[in-house]
Amino acid sequence: MTAAERPLLSVERLQTHFHTRAGVVKAVDGVDLTLRRGEILGLVGESGSGKSITGFSILGLIDPPGRISGGRIGFDGRDLVTLPEAERRRLRGKDIAMIFQDPSMTLNPVLRIDTQMIEAVQAHEKISRQAALRRARDVLVAVGIPSPDERLQAYPFELSGGMRQRIAIAIAMINRPRLIIADEPTTALDVSIQGQIIHEVKALCRQTGTALIWITHDLAVVAGLADRIAVMYAGRVVETGTTAEVIRNPQHPYTQGLIASVPSRETRGHRLYQIPGMTPSLLNLPPGCAFSARCAHATETCRTAPELTETGAGRAFRCWHPVGDRR
Repeated sequence: MTAAERPLLSVERLQTHFHTRAGVVKAVDGVDLTLRRGEILGLVGESGSGKSITGFSILGLIDPPGRISGGRIGFDGRDLVTLPEAERRRLRGKDIAMIFQDPSMTLNPVLRIDTQMIEAVQAHEKISRQAALRRARDVLVAVGIPSPDERLQAYPFELSGGMRQRIAIAIAMINRPRLIIADEPTTALDVSIQGQIIHEVKALCRQTGTALIWITHDLAVVAGLADRIAVMYAGRVVETGTTAEVIRNPQHPYTQGLIASVPSRETRGHRLYQIPGMTPSLLNLPPGCAFSARCAHATETCRTAPELTETGAGRAFRCWHPVGDRR
């Protein structure tokens, strides 16, 4: 397999556990993901499903008492799990960047925007301040920020939430990374700003060939953004496939429930569907399928954990009684 044919990112049986006084929290428990160059993957699930921890694990941002307990994270032929911290630090911001849900995790409140963007460039390249400033201005224009020269002179507190998030996206894009991990970056923004940012990010990825993992709890967001979707529940991927196939023909009952809970023209005037029950505690997962207590079709078989069933063309699900078998 040539370098061009090899996946940019290959996560294999990833396990990230938190060792607490109450026990071991298996936040990520055997996750497999692949991502090609320039591809957009939507990582979807409820709060507590392990999607954000998966993203942090890829970047090596897991703090004690958490740690990667097993598995492999292959990035362009290198295993990030065994990579020395100094080398991993050189990758962050240069080859792999992250957009956080809260832009304050990216932006320093006491430094002007130009200072922060110039530092982001010079941390990875020997480049003059003027050249770094020109690149900062260009990337602000690319993410749709009006009056970029004025914004570069501003402090974060002088900008709106949507503007701060755009600048955080610009900082993530400034070194032309090969992979960006976006952790629900539009959740706190109003719908119109959210739509604009999603459109701009998608266009930038298409133009630059940057791969993107968009982490969200909202299937409606990734429906028009992602090439493929991976659905997570209780620390595991329960279904994956192309966006169109997963939304049109879900196989896991959890995926079906997520889709049914999204408002649509067909549901107007009717009560929205709600998945019954609550996400189980990761400290005390039920035996077998973690979703069985909330599933109307669970049987005694579900007390044994199902393996991921692959049906070809990147389509897979983890269920003993897939939705397609009941149609």
